[in-house]
Amino acid sequence: QVQLVESGGGLVQAGGSLRLSCAASGRTLSSYAMGWFRQAPGKKREFVAGIAWSGGWTYYGDFVKGRFTISRDNAKLTVYLQMDLLKPEDTATYYCASSRTKALNVSQYDYWGQGTQVTVSS
Repeated sequence: QVQLVESGGGLVQAGGSLRLSCAASGRTLSSYAMGWFRQAPGKKREFVAGIAWSGGWTYYGDFVKGRFTISRDNAKLTVYLQMDLLKPEDTATYYCASSRTKALNVSQYDYWGQGTQVTVSS
């Protein structure tokens, strides 16, 4: 199994920034890519960004529009999500997840963290 622990969420004003971290442990060799998802109350979980551990693939959800940047530190087995120009509609619980392939869909991810809350005030 792969264990994932997110951190870095919090309360920020609109236009501000946050950096989320996701530390992986366990059978990480089975993981090809990592993804960030988010879920707001009453809404479906949606893809935010993904990155391959090799660095050969990154992908962003359409709504990101250059505001977020995903990166990874292989030595630390940690993936980051830098979020800038935050908007109130970015308010959600953010989850990181591990997949054995390049993946955009929830069903393609095998392991999930517990989530970290991001709240953007107007």
